Amino acid sequence: MQHSYDSLDRPGGFTRVNLVAPLRHRDFALLWGGQTGSLIGDGVFLVAMAWQVYALSNAPTALSMVGIAMTVPTVVLLLIGGVVTDRFDRRRVLLAADAVRGLAVGLMAVLSLTGTLELWHMFGLVALYGAGTAFFGPAFDAIVPDLLPESELAQANSLDQFMRPICFRLAGPALGGWLVAGLGVGTAFAVDTASFALSAAMVLAMSSRESHASGGHSIAADLRQGFRFVRGNVWLWGTLVSAAIAYFLFLGPVEVLLPYVVKNNLHGSAAALGLVFAAGGLGSVGAALVMSHVGQPRRSITVIYATWTLATLAVAGYGLANSAWQLMFASFAFNALETAGTIVWMTLKQREVPAAMLGRVSSLDWLISIGLLPISFAVTGPVAAAIGAQTALVVAGAAGALVTVSALLLPGMFAVEHPAADATRLPESDRSARTQKRGSRAA
Repeated sequence: MQHSYDSLDRPGGFTRVNLVAPLRHRDFALLWGGQTGSLIGDGVFLVAMAWQVYALSNAPTALSMVGIAMTVPTVVLLLIGGVVTDRFDRRRVLLAADAVRGLAVGLMAVLSLTGTLELWHMFGLVALYGAGTAFFGPAFDAIVPDLLPESELAQANSLDQFMRPICFRLAGPALGGWLVAGLGVGTAFAVDTASFALSAAMVLAMSSRESHASGGHSIAADLRQGFRFVRGNVWLWGTLVSAAIAYFLFLGPVEVLLPYVVKNNLHGSAAALGLVFAAGGLGSVGAALVMSHVGQPRRSITVIYATWTLATLAVAGYGLANSAWQLMFASFAFNALETAGTIVWMTLKQREVPAAMLGRVSSLDWLISIGLLPISFAVTGPVAAAIGAQTALVVAGAAGALVTVSALLLPGMFAVEHPAADATRLPESDRSARTQKRGSRAA
């Protein structure tokens, strides 16, 4: 269930530079070769898990509970995952996380293929999967700078933004829908298990790396410093708070009710659900290509909130749809607009947040964004039971859009669009670092 927001918090953005240049480096090529296969497997898992849960219990509440079981361990263990990443060999952390997640999905495959899988099995296994994700995410983000020269990090981030939706939202769900429809859910789980084995094998083939053990610094003090920086910038805390509320309103309903609508309201197949997800992936890829040519807009906050408000309104389209192709159109619109705004947001963070604090700010971004998701999953089932699945989607989209656009009313939200005036609020060292960074871009 982490899939919808899996790439919302990666520093950088899509650039015009050569995307494949980082692949000249052996260890990075191995890392991304394995990760590409794993992302396709994750897309397969996205379809297979939803279909399996509704086969066991044809009620939105069941998938809500599975979403909670997967999300809570990720939220709880994410900061610990970051600490472990910095204190141990990141390559070994990746291997362990892949082993844990592969074991969880592998057990699902065995139980499903033997006809013994029950809903309580799913709760425990997805919790194990979510725990592994809490360690893999920070380790993957942190190891990339270890594998590449600083001059090629932008290309690596651009490659990430381009390939992730292709694999996870386009190819993976399409393959997952075909596998579930043609060969069964158990086979789809087995394919995802194989993708984790591929990822682990690629990581194992990489060169060993020294650990990045902390030198006596207080982790709590660093986190407090990052929190103070966020609190001192309206564009940061305002966006994080509004995003947290908007995600609470619409992400649970989308994850839980979209498969339900396809299966029960429209009487579609798993293949139809896969095509709906794939349309969203196509929208993300298209948005990334467009933004690579448009570049970073001068009115960054304006563009971010315009695209995110329209994207959230597109969620209401899921509830208004009467056919699979209309769901595909809504999915395309939502993901295209969400991706466009996210690319601008990530680039804005990279430019405006001091480099020494970017990791902590991004960590807070991630935690605040997903922190309310377990509650969103929990309330989705009862709300859908009370007012209907499609009505719940319409309400979620409209309310989420209202919350999003309302953040623009916060005093000082647009200050970041006037950097000369905004820079006076930063410490002298941060202003100097930012000036040097901008100067290097101009060159």
